[in-house]
Amino acid sequence: MLRVTKALMLLTDLAFVGYFTITGLGLIPLEWAFADYTDPLMADWNWSFLWIDLLASATGLASLHLLRRASPSGPGLMLVSLVLTMASGLMAIAFWTLRGDFSLVWWLPNLYLMLFPVPAIVCLTRSRPSFTAS
Repeated sequence: MLRVTKALMLLTDLAFVGYFTITGLGLIPLEWAFADYTDPLMADWNWSFLWIDLLASATGLASLHLLRRASPSGPGLMLVSLVLTMASGLMAIAFWTLRGDFSLVWWLPNLYLMLFPVPAIVCLTRSRPSFTAS
């Protein structure tokens, strides 16, 4: 399962960088854009995801590198990345739900972000050594 997760993480982390590059260059056609895309408040909402998405991407790519080198830090960093990715998708889905906006063009990618990490998060948290405070 973690093999599939690693492949999905690589694609997702590169897609995060690609999405904000494309968005920053203004290359998203308006017919593909989310509702009220040109509204400055909505643009700010969209850009508010930059930091969580890039942090998820950076930790994800770093964890994949560490896992390839068999570093013991790899799984922990992978868990951080997956939780950030899941949170990003959850935040977007919560927002679209509150707005009553159900466009599959934006729901499907965010449901993917929210759900693909779950099996690996469960697997990683079950296999992590327990921590006890002294």
